[in-house]
Amino acid sequence: MKQPEQEDFMRTVISLFLGIAVLAGCASPAQQSAAIQREMDRMIVVYGPACEKLGFTVNTDPWRNCVLNLSNKDDFEQYNIYPNYRPNWRY
Repeated sequence: MKQPEQEDFMRTVISLFLGIAVLAGCASPAQQSAAIQREMDRMIVVYGPACEKLGFTVNTDPWRNCVLNLSNKDDFEQYNIYPNYRPNWRY
């Protein structure tokens, strides 16, 4: 069995890591908004020219939808971990 000192130490370490994890997830609404704006700016730089070449007028709703759709498509392809996964629906 563990000694009481070891158990207290482990509880302290676990509590410390949980506290750090909770604090790391904290961000002000202004910080969250700035992060979203940076991501949108990146998507416009990356996908905007392609949507323009596809015939969409820049800074219109269809152009913005094109940018979002191309970004989502790339995200899906990038994060698709199991491309050949086929669930067995019989069970």
